Amino acid sequence: MKLSTQIKPISYLKAHAAEIVRTLKEQREPMIITQNGEAKVVIQDIESFEETQQTMALLKILALGNTQISEGKVQSATSVIDRLRSRKDK
Repeated sequence: MKLSTQIKPISYLKAHAAEIVRTLKEQREPMIITQNGEAKVVIQDIESFEETQQTMALLKILALGNTQISEGKVQSATSVIDRLRSRKDK
């Protein structure tokens, strides 16, 4: 993904909104919108956004797991399996 080709001024967004929506959906690459020469927003298609959100959620879960491991908040797989089996038997 080469972001330099996806940088457009806000005036371009205003004048070509429908075309931009089509392009974002087809290319699945984000577009950076500038205002007064500064990057202000990033727009992207909904599928890419949802994938990004899912990825972020997984990364948060992994980070939480790593934190729990470093804090010693872990149990052996054997003890967890035994506890689950005892619940099933009740």
